[in-house]
Amino acid sequence: MAAVSAAVALLFGLSACSVSPAYYLQAAGGQIALLSHSRPIDEVVAEGDTPESLRANLERARQIRRFASDTLGLPDNDSYARYTALDRPYVSWNVFAADPLSVRLKEWCVPVAGCIGYLGYFDKADADARAAELRAQGYDVYVGGVPAYSTLGWFSDPLLSTFIAWPETEFARLLFHELTHQVAYVKDDTEFNESFATAVEEAGVERWMAQPGKATLRDGFERAQRMREDFRALVLDYRRQLEALYASDLPAPDKLARKAALIAAMGERYQQIKTERWGGYAGYDRWFAQPINNALLASVGVYTGKVPAFRQMLAACGDALPRFYKGVKQIASQPRDARERALTAGVCPN
Repeated sequence: MAAVSAAVALLFGLSACSVSPAYYLQAAGGQIALLSHSRPIDEVVAEGDTPESLRANLERARQIRRFASDTLGLPDNDSYARYTALDRPYVSWNVFAADPLSVRLKEWCVPVAGCIGYLGYFDKADADARAAELRAQGYDVYVGGVPAYSTLGWFSDPLLSTFIAWPETEFARLLFHELTHQVAYVKDDTEFNESFATAVEEAGVERWMAQPGKATLRDGFERAQRMREDFRALVLDYRRQLEALYASDLPAPDKLARKAALIAAMGERYQQIKTERWGGYAGYDRWFAQPINNALLASVGVYTGKVPAFRQMLAACGDALPRFYKGVKQIASQPRDARERALTAGVCPN
């Protein structure tokens, strides 16, 4: 769920950082279309020709949305009270770029959202065209589909066909995550924002599964979590090895050769994990089948580095989410160095 706050970049994408007016126009047009085609959930559910599967998913979404506000203390507003059916697998596509000898993402600075490591497009053809331009400039490039994003409360985000049918715990994770972006958001600190949302998402799903009748969800969710953690740890390990390689004194051609060898080794290690730990589960095969480069590697897990610190803060707040939110909003208003110290302290701000 990296880049879930892409909407702010999409909507306010005009800046002095090589982002053209055309980018702003496609962003505004895409967002307007998304909202204009949305319909109240009640209306969709009541229609006779609504498929039973969609009706059931919308009813489930309403329950999870109500739980988010009533139990988790997340914003109680019109977000996710409407539904938009799309004719595409993703709502938008994000373009990531990195130097061939760096795992640091290229950034574009936009109003409101600040500096972000991607550009979002509602049309894949536009995303592919931008990716081609960046490749021609010598960058490693990755184009990733986005099933959902948050407008940070600027608009009432609708439910989308791109994620409405997800398994229950995965849907809940996403909804809790997106709503958390409306609680606190720090310009120019994506890792803070995404790590905070991930910590709340985890706590929220735990509480959702603790309800009567939800015990059967736990085994599948915990298995998926373990595989997510294994995948993230694998990618981060090899990304750290690449960072050390790029910082070395080796000549560039040698670095490029070693880069290719490390990426190949990561693929081999994945096959071992899949066999030895996952019982042959192939859900990540598609990720490893695509061309792996610095942009792709940098897009994975880069925004969740502070999750352990937020988990510790939540525990220090007695696992009381309202108190936790208050503390996060307090440190979110501080300069970066002060935020870092507050998170490292592992205490619940007063």
